[in-house]
Amino acid sequence: MDILVESISRSGRLDARAALELAECHSTEALQTIAAKMRDQGHGSLVTYSPKVFIPLTRLCRDVCHYCSFSRDPGRDDAPYLAPEQVLDIARAGARAGCHEALFTLGDKPELRYGKARDALAAMGYESTVTYLAAMARLVHGETGLLPHINAGVMTGRDLAELRSASVSQGLMLETIVSRLGEEGGPHHGSPDKIPAVRLAMIAEAGRLKIPFTSGMLVGIGENRRERIEALLALRDLHDAYGHLQEVIIQNFRRKPGTKMAEAEEPSLEELCWTIAVARIILGPEANIQAPPNLSPQSLKALIDSGINDLGGVSPVTPDHVNPEAPWPHLRLLARETEAAGKILLPRLPLYPTYVQQMEEWVDGGLQQSVRERVDAGGFPRVDGWSPGEGTKPPELPAFPKSRHLNYSLGSQAYRYAEKAARGVRLSEKELTRMFNVRGGDFRILCAAADELRLDVKGDAVTYIPNCNINYTNICSYQCQFCAFSKGKTSEELRGKAYNLPLAEIQQKASEAWDRGAVEVCLQGGIHPSYTGQTYIDICKAIKALLPDLHIHAFSPLEIWQGAQTLGVPLEDYLAELKAAGLGSLPGTAAEILDEEVRRVLCPDKLTVDQWTEVMRVAHRLGLKSTATIMYGHMEQPFHWARHLLHLRDLQEETGGFTEFVPLPFVHMEAPLYRRGRARRGPTFREAVLLHAVARLALHPLIGNIQTSWVKMGREGVVACLQAGANDLGGTLMNESISRAAGGGHGQEMEPGELEALIRSIGREPIQRNTLYGSPRQRPWFSRSSRNVRLMVDHG
Repeated sequence: MDILVESISRSGRLDARAALELAECHSTEALQTIAAKMRDQGHGSLVTYSPKVFIPLTRLCRDVCHYCSFSRDPGRDDAPYLAPEQVLDIARAGARAGCHEALFTLGDKPELRYGKARDALAAMGYESTVTYLAAMARLVHGETGLLPHINAGVMTGRDLAELRSASVSQGLMLETIVSRLGEEGGPHHGSPDKIPAVRLAMIAEAGRLKIPFTSGMLVGIGENRRERIEALLALRDLHDAYGHLQEVIIQNFRRKPGTKMAEAEEPSLEELCWTIAVARIILGPEANIQAPPNLSPQSLKALIDSGINDLGGVSPVTPDHVNPEAPWPHLRLLARETEAAGKILLPRLPLYPTYVQQMEEWVDGGLQQSVRERVDAGGFPRVDGWSPGEGTKPPELPAFPKSRHLNYSLGSQAYRYAEKAARGVRLSEKELTRMFNVRGGDFRILCAAADELRLDVKGDAVTYIPNCNINYTNICSYQCQFCAFSKGKTSEELRGKAYNLPLAEIQQKASEAWDRGAVEVCLQGGIHPSYTGQTYIDICKAIKALLPDLHIHAFSPLEIWQGAQTLGVPLEDYLAELKAAGLGSLPGTAAEILDEEVRRVLCPDKLTVDQWTEVMRVAHRLGLKSTATIMYGHMEQPFHWARHLLHLRDLQEETGGFTEFVPLPFVHMEAPLYRRGRARRGPTFREAVLLHAVARLALHPLIGNIQTSWVKMGREGVVACLQAGANDLGGTLMNESISRAAGGGHGQEMEPGELEALIRSIGREPIQRNTLYGSPRQRPWFSRSSRNVRLMVDHG
């Protein structure tokens, strides 16, 4: 066993010869210990399942497996296939129950054995079972939105390709690699589709066609331990070649009344656990290994301890038609038992997260938008209807772990990373990504750790600034795919009208804000094709000529870069001229995601990461402070968030010029990228709160202020973020229009009284600040109504 552990530690996996030697290892407990550790390396505390509805399209089959009770001979009055109306009735029940998966299971090529099947297909106008199956999968997806997963037996490459366009995933159990089981007296005798070489060839063809695929083994039908290992090695080789085996099922044989193997001996729980542990050791930490919980009742903890990370499909609507003697456990029971094993039960799609995150490669184009609609950044299903900017009430966040599980959470890897970050240590991309993937009690623990750090460094103060937004033009020559604010030549077809404010109107808006108590004006706009760097200089001079004490917080790095380019001057010279004209600080927008992989799709003609960084570096060197932002929840993944935070941390360590970090969730409603089916519906509420918490930890102690946006998060949302590490509410934002243009519905302005009441409602102390986090010069604040009264008095 020591040699085994050393071999895995040295190479990360066992070679074939070492794997075969596992057949002689009889210490199941020792194998389980190794397997569970490997599983935790790849999957942390998560155990997944797929909420599904089971659609048995036909129970006719040309094979005669001796353990199967699913297939049946056609009765005189029985229809060989479910009719479309029957299929839809089942699917609609599943959709109402919250399922994501429509599992189509059917016998192998029944028309080759039964004339009744051929006649039924002809009457419906289909040439084969596969063509009817493809039509039903499309019908179910089109009518209910459920994502089809198909188990249709051995098929040709043509069949697989046709079904790929109608389903997100497919499957075929290898079952065994032992040819002798097809001989007379064996369980596969008389079943031509159970020849191992035939099944391996089809699994390989699915890989060549880029089909996310399920396979696995049936344990206890006459094979021995060495032969199971050979089957696992064959599956590993196929996955090495094509990368398509998204899950491997280790299923224990269950005898069924009325079959030829009704009296056969079932494998013991120890034998099943041994096989699961060996599968994990051979297939590695990242593999998805599943064991159906309904086939091992009261044994879920043993299965988890053996290295599984998935429970397969569980239906709240339909029985397991393949194993009717084994009903599905109730989800509440599964969740409770999973928690008792120290894990978190989480739903998934029939498409595993890794394949969701690479869906352009693995999913037919006609199904991609449907998948995106359902998922979060981690590739898991969204569990609530909340999106940034909408008026939807956010969901309740996971509860703090119960005392019997608290020690596990406090000892979790994510919490150890949080402790490390709180000491000021720079975390790695992998460590931050793991923190972004926490769920359940681990999520609550991480938020608490971030808020404890906030209390240590900022106390109970929550700051905000009386300010005004002026978006001086929404005409823009850039084509950012997330932006619903800017208007181009086709502006008449878009939401809202194009405008370009004259200097006098900008002065008027700034003056009105000053009269109402604002200490800052925030200026940003589209890149108007007629603007030059002089335009931005003139705006600063115009405001300062009228309001010399008003702080100008203005011009994104994109505007700065474009301004310098149009004037043909070095960046440093241009920023110095802006500073002389009255520019006080820069907004750290136009960052979006600081990763070129994302930017090539999200904003291909915008600044590169290096250009954005250079603007900030030069501005900071000249004494111009700036904010830092991220715009998240569209097409990026958690590791992109990690890269973004680390980029900001490194730049802050170099320059010290960032005053705060502002997570800006993507508001999807009117965004072109979303309307074209290329983006998610913004982050989930869990992700939005978590971004603030992880930012507090990841950027400590270099960036001390974490701001939450009430415009995008809403009142309940900012309260949650203030309790997860945030300490600033940004500005009162008179005349905010960018989020509004994207469909945001949380309003244009929140007056100080409202902000302060919100802050006090959670026992915190509101404090007004200026742009650079100092105390603002004391000036009266006038609400809209009080200002109208004052103007009436002033004018007699």
